[in-house]
Amino acid sequence: MSHRPVIRVIGSLNIDFVTRTPRVPGPGETLSATSMTVHPGGKGSNQAVACGKAAFTSPSSQDVVVEMIGAVGADDPYYASLLKPTLEKSGVSTAGVEEMEGVQTGTATIIVDEGANGENRILVVPGANARVDDLDKVLAQATNNNNNGVPDVVVMQGEIPRSTVLGLLKAFNSTTGSYKTCVIFNPAPMFPAGVPLAALKGLAVLVVNETECRQLFASVEELKTIPVSPHADDEPMRESELDRLTSYLHDRAGILIVVVTLGSQGVYYSFATPDGFLERALVPAVKVERVVDTTGAGDAFVGYFATAVARHLAQVKDKGKDLGDLNIREAVTRANEAAAKCVQRSGAMESIPFGYE
Repeated sequence: MSHRPVIRVIGSLNIDFVTRTPRVPGPGETLSATSMTVHPGGKGSNQAVACGKAAFTSPSSQDVVVEMIGAVGADDPYYASLLKPTLEKSGVSTAGVEEMEGVQTGTATIIVDEGANGENRILVVPGANARVDDLDKVLAQATNNNNNGVPDVVVMQGEIPRSTVLGLLKAFNSTTGSYKTCVIFNPAPMFPAGVPLAALKGLAVLVVNETECRQLFASVEELKTIPVSPHADDEPMRESELDRLTSYLHDRAGILIVVVTLGSQGVYYSFATPDGFLERALVPAVKVERVVDTTGAGDAFVGYFATAVARHLAQVKDKGKDLGDLNIREAVTRANEAAAKCVQRSGAMESIPFGYE
């Protein structure tokens, strides 16, 4: 590896209040839960931790630099005592996290249904995450944080203001811009107003789950007329449908790589290689003995995939979106395995495995 690549995660930082229950109560019903615990969370910080942990090749060696950019409440004791130490122990720099006065750290209330294989329901209060709204300031941090310059990989999600995310996508994805970096965008949760097709133009990697894939096609004006199968718990998207939908994203938005995570069905990917070939596959899910908690699985996948991309970019001569010979199946498989380990453990960040495990 010619240099230690840099991943910069721009996104949310939350405190998670997790309640485990034998089942979800109905309207007007009060139910005794099994337990309530407090954890570090937020999709941005979860994915940063996943990147950081994936970068550890041994307990004392990390081959990728991982940095977090976001905001928390200045007087929140949970940040200093829980969230910040967890990030740093996972190999993530917190120099880019701003502690803001007059606002609380974002929170998530997570209900884990033990009677439904650990499936979860989540309510989020954005807090300081909603204040990450100064595009020029965030862009300056993203391109020169801690004097490490423009990162090899930028990872973004949907828990900071839409205007900031769209502005960053425009700046980083521009073929005429000065920022030669690879963006991995996971629009989770999907913005209510959707993501304009123009914002996806030139995107390197789009990662969505099945629900987000449907939401994307329903919200993008240029894609609304494209038929998409309705959601059905017992009938996930067929591979042929995913082939068709990802072709639109390659052709109309110029996205290089589209990854669709399908839970117990596995992971689908479509890679429009520079030579015009479409490399596609459905990688089966890893079988696990017992599902404990699915909360952090998607973020673990994104972080491990991002780390694989960063390592690849460190090997190529031209820094930037040169993904032509990326071993995508290996990257997806490794990320899939990390997500499988994650669901067998409790918590979000805590459940994400280290790369040497």
